[in-house]
Amino acid sequence: MIFLRYESFRDYIRLYPVTTLMLAANILLFVLLAANGGSANPLTLIRFGALIQELPVEPSDYWRFVASIFLHAGFDHLLFNSFAIFIFAPPLERLLGKWRFALLYLGSGIAGNVLSILLSAMLSHTGTISVGASGAVYGLYGAYLAILLYRREMLDPQSRKTVQIILVIGIIYSLLIPHINLYAHLGGLAGGFLFFSAWLRKRGML
Repeated sequence: MIFLRYESFRDYIRLYPVTTLMLAANILLFVLLAANGGSANPLTLIRFGALIQELPVEPSDYWRFVASIFLHAGFDHLLFNSFAIFIFAPPLERLLGKWRFALLYLGSGIAGNVLSILLSAMLSHTGTISVGASGAVYGLYGAYLAILLYRREMLDPQSRKTVQIILVIGIIYSLLIPHINLYAHLGGLAGGFLFFSAWLRKRGML
């Protein structure tokens, strides 16, 4: 079972430096939000990089596509995403290496934000703000979906079952829970799936 974490705190940092950095950034920015008006304060979130769901996006706001990935509105939001990163990111970081994993994570988060803005504009759901690592987290799920479809032997049976359950729960959660950015989840999932599929193809495994 590849999702059980047995490492000590020190070993976790040594083995998964990018994952550790992402988790640390989430926590640090949450503390900064709490000290500057609160993580539930829309003005504070916008000041620190929340993504504003409107088109066109001004060049001066492009940084928000990245910054918003590390912001969370409320402790439960932070806890849910950080737990998913803590559990599901390490196997992919070990498999892809530090830099490719960082590209998978950030690329999926950005893909989720881009799709979120585009679909929000098309469906007239503009005027809101969006924060959270959910797009990046669903990018991890997308990578595991590619493994399930193309190289399922890379996962042991218990891990395959866990991925299947997480994917089903993630879809239900995205559809039924209010105030969830479904578009960001879909964009992140697609981004992670495409990135990992391309990696498999490059290695002659697809």
